[in-house]
Amino acid sequence: MNNTSLAGRLVQEPEVKELESGKKVTNVTVAVQRSYKNSNGEYETDFIDCELWGHQAETTAEYCKKGDLIGVTGKIQTNTYEVEDGSKRKVTKVVANEVRFLSTAKEIPSDKTNLKDNSDDMDIE
Repeated sequence: MNNTSLAGRLVQEPEVKELESGKKVTNVTVAVQRSYKNSNGEYETDFIDCELWGHQAETTAEYCKKGDLIGVTGKIQTNTYEVEDGSKRKVTKVVANEVRFLSTAKEIPSDKTNLKDNSDDMDIE
């Protein structure tokens, strides 16, 4: 089973990109505070890359901004690629199945606060 849920604040303004296929995607980073303190008595933060597709991508970019609190449920996906020097790099991200707007300055219509996945919008490779 591959399923994860997280809640955190957007690190940057969400931007929709349209692919050659016409599908729309938004890549966001969510800052998620850990639930425990480190040896210095401070909470650390993880920065989780998330990929939103189609309606999720467009609505998140329309209604959310940097600093807004969102919830993301999805699957963890890892991709490996090779760089110029021949070494391999690994990228891990969450591909969203569901996005919830938990706090935002904009007034959001009730039908837009809980966005479920539309798999037809996803560009699965």
